Amino acid sequence: MNRTIRRHGEVDLTFAAPPSKSYTHRALIAGALATGETVIRQPLDAVDTRLTAGALRSLGASITWETWEQDNVRIAGTGGLLSCLGGPTLDLGNSGTSLRLLASLSLLCDHPVLLTGNQRMQERPIGPLADAITHVGGSVSFLKKPGYPPLRITGHLIGGQVTIDGSESSQFISSLLLAAPYADHPMTITVAGMPASRSYLDVTVDVMRWFGAEVSEETVNIFTVSNRQRYAGRTFTVEGDYSSASYFFAIAAICGGRVKVTGLAPASVQGDRRFVDALADMGCSVRYEKDAVTVERAGPLAGITADMSSSPDTVQTLCMVAAVAKSPSVITGISHLKFKESDRISTTAENLRRLGGDVRAGDDRIRIRPAPLHGGTIDTAADHRTAMSFAVLGLGIGEVTITDTECVDKSFPGFWKSLTGVM
Repeated sequence: MNRTIRRHGEVDLTFAAPPSKSYTHRALIAGALATGETVIRQPLDAVDTRLTAGALRSLGASITWETWEQDNVRIAGTGGLLSCLGGPTLDLGNSGTSLRLLASLSLLCDHPVLLTGNQRMQERPIGPLADAITHVGGSVSFLKKPGYPPLRITGHLIGGQVTIDGSESSQFISSLLLAAPYADHPMTITVAGMPASRSYLDVTVDVMRWFGAEVSEETVNIFTVSNRQRYAGRTFTVEGDYSSASYFFAIAAICGGRVKVTGLAPASVQGDRRFVDALADMGCSVRYEKDAVTVERAGPLAGITADMSSSPDTVQTLCMVAAVAKSPSVITGISHLKFKESDRISTTAENLRRLGGDVRAGDDRIRIRPAPLHGGTIDTAADHRTAMSFAVLGLGIGEVTITDTECVDKSFPGFWKSLTGVM
């Protein structure tokens, strides 16, 4: 399905932030491994999180999604004793988060686990995580291309010391961390170099500690996880998602006016919270309340130079704001975006050029200069964040047609309904 976005003038809007996808994935996993019952309140109900829940059921967890009564997920934990009879196949579609986070859990099974996904998933590297898994007790077989899904994992989680390259994805590290409390021995994970999207490790550790795990970071990028403190069932409330809220904030920046987003924790460890700081640097005013953030723009936008390495899911949104600024912007720290649902560096540059944008893309940066923009058709490459970010830009310039609009269901099923009053 396609949608054409009309130009909109200044706005005065209030939105509720959808629940965090990152927190929902991790809480589902911790709850499934825990002893006792877990209730996850206000989870994100989206394609990706449903894939994680379905895979955990295949590994023996009892998970009930109580959407007909209230937004709760109820989990009867396994105590880390996964049931993998017959050697399950986990088809995770194009949810890289699901496949990577669940890979290390395969070592808690007494039968081989096959992890696979769609064609794009099979183009997304997982080699560094596979290497690390072999060092903590596993054996990995690649069924098609070395270093890429589909892969079969066997073995037993022994633990000990392991070094991993996280430059392609912090999810490689999060995968090991989430499984580590169930290793035979304490696990020390050393991250070589600077991990991509470092802030997501803070989300992982936050969830682990909430469920009772003992995690310490003795020095930067060296994590030690005890095997004495395992997960216990909890009631866990998922906080609002700054990644999804970025589209609402960008409406204020692009169209002018004011947008308030409720349900956000001002002190959240989510890296995409820094998106609003970038908007402030560009000339917007930002106001934090107890559980809400308001962004307002009254004057022109200035270009910005920003390192977005810890805020990957808002890079495209920031590019849209930069495209209507009055001076050039340079956005860096983005090399790992090549391995997302699409190659987001080239996809963003090519689509902005279709609308008249002056864009130069490199391996780790995008430079955007002021240029007259016009309508056009956006090839989303079935990437949810491409669809949502260009829809917001469409509100500023008009006559922008978004293709394959259903792809937003991956992370934000209510996105188009939220924009009903402004499209």
